[in-house]
Amino acid sequence: MKYLILLILFFGITNSYTQTELDQQFIDIESKVIEWRRDFHQNPELSNQEFKTAEKIANHLRSLGIEVQTGVAITGVVGLLKGDHPGKVIALRADIDGLPVTERNDLSFKSNVTSEFLNKETGVMHACGHDTHIAILMGVAEILSKNKDKIHGTVKFIFQPAEEGPPPGKEGGAKLMIKEGVLENPKVDAIFGLHINSATEVGTIKYKPGGTMAAVERFVVNIKGKQTHGSQPWSGVDPIYISAKIIDGYQSIISRESNLLVEPAVITVGKITSGVRFNIIPESAELIGTVRTLDQGMKNLIINRMTEMTETIAKAYGGEATIEFQENTTITYNDPELVTQMLPSLEKVAGKENVILRKAITGGEDFSYFQEIVPGFYFFLGGMTPGNEEAFPHHTPDFFIDESGLLLGVKTFIQMTFDYLNN
Repeated sequence: MKYLILLILFFGITNSYTQTELDQQFIDIESKVIEWRRDFHQNPELSNQEFKTAEKIANHLRSLGIEVQTGVAITGVVGLLKGDHPGKVIALRADIDGLPVTERNDLSFKSNVTSEFLNKETGVMHACGHDTHIAILMGVAEILSKNKDKIHGTVKFIFQPAEEGPPPGKEGGAKLMIKEGVLENPKVDAIFGLHINSATEVGTIKYKPGGTMAAVERFVVNIKGKQTHGSQPWSGVDPIYISAKIIDGYQSIISRESNLLVEPAVITVGKITSGVRFNIIPESAELIGTVRTLDQGMKNLIINRMTEMTETIAKAYGGEATIEFQENTTITYNDPELVTQMLPSLEKVAGKENVILRKAITGGEDFSYFQEIVPGFYFFLGGMTPGNEEAFPHHTPDFFIDESGLLLGVKTFIQMTFDYLNN
């Protein structure tokens, strides 16, 4: 009994000492994380062009004694940290690319970078918070590298390029990283990712088991009619009129055929191209849009019905039409068992009242491809100043993140790593 009491006291003191150490390391790392974030924010790079970003990441990991692999999926960086004790393998992921957006914020570290995107000159901005993701994971790597003696297993740091999508006709992002073996050697048992959110208050974390972000398909419809004078529509076949009927038909799939009690779904036509002159009914039209779904059965239904409608509606009005789909992401699916297992880790760090169950969103994330291979958990980190009434959306020139929320991201990843590997 005396031995048992001494053993309990020993572990209690050890855990207390460990927490005190970590608390000091968290204090020390916060200013570094903010400094890294500002540097990346001021120097963003587009998808598959993140060469300088990757170099900075790799140099930092090497300085920590972490095994580093570069050039993964063109510009990706992977770090491997082996704990002093055997165990499972956990992967932590951060995306690293910027967007073709010209920044409008008045910050001392505002981006003035310009580049070319789709043959057009554009500003480049971290308008989705990937700069914060990089900095957070670099901070996590630094702290974990100092605590190898407390790690039972291995941590794989995945700095992923081209989350926003590679250039047209090119490979990139999570799919290419997987293709090149990022989840192997050693084989990953579980993967975790976070996303800063400009509309979620600092200090809070939001999550959802199951489908949390949408599968994203891009579609292109080509409609063939018959050209004629605008004063004689009966002499031709109007592809613009057919376009209107097809678009209207697509919305009936959502409003009348999709069970929206299961999950939400969206069909959006974002671009219509047709015609050259006000008094000519053109020969052809092109529609480009996106489909967003959170349930595989609904996804299959919608795509099948869109294909049927495209052909039959065009035929009904004397024309022809084809549709092609391009998958951008699959459903970001949080493994329910893994979420249940890791929820206490989030609550330990943020406080139970600050860990909030959210509804699914129709934005997409290529983190979903990792989750198709191994169990994954993707959650949202608060980046909005408390009390702010105007949070600018992601992917906009005014997008803004409160840096006081970054340390919670570091702490959360650290807690999840220790709890997953050591329990």
